[in-house]
Amino acid sequence: QVQLVESGGGLVQAGGSLRLSCVASGRTFSTYVMGWFRQAPGKEREFVATISRSGGSTNDADTVKGRFTISRDNAKNTVYLQMNSLKPEDTAVYYCTLRFGSTYYYTRETDYDSWGQGTQVTVSS
Repeated sequence: QVQLVESGGGLVQAGGSLRLSCVASGRTFSTYVMGWFRQAPGKEREFVATISRSGGSTNDADTVKGRFTISRDNAKNTVYLQMNSLKPEDTAVYYCTLRFGSTYYYTRETDYDSWGQGTQVTVSS
């Protein structure tokens, strides 16, 4: 069982930036597709971004395109989410996730195999 631990959440003003990190246990990090989802109060968990195993391809939700960037460092077993130009509607718990296999563009929660505990991001207006 791969463990995922997120960090980097917090409170930020609208227009500000945060970088989330997620460290995975184990030695096979480079074999997983990695992704970020988020869940706002009273809403379903939604797709944010995913990244291929090599890091060469990404898929971003339209709501974050141009503002958020997903990246990974396979040597550090870590995936990042750089969030710029944050808006109050970005307020949510952000979850790191992984998927076994090579297809990186899946956006459904049920397509992913393991989840972190989440980190809270709050954007004030």
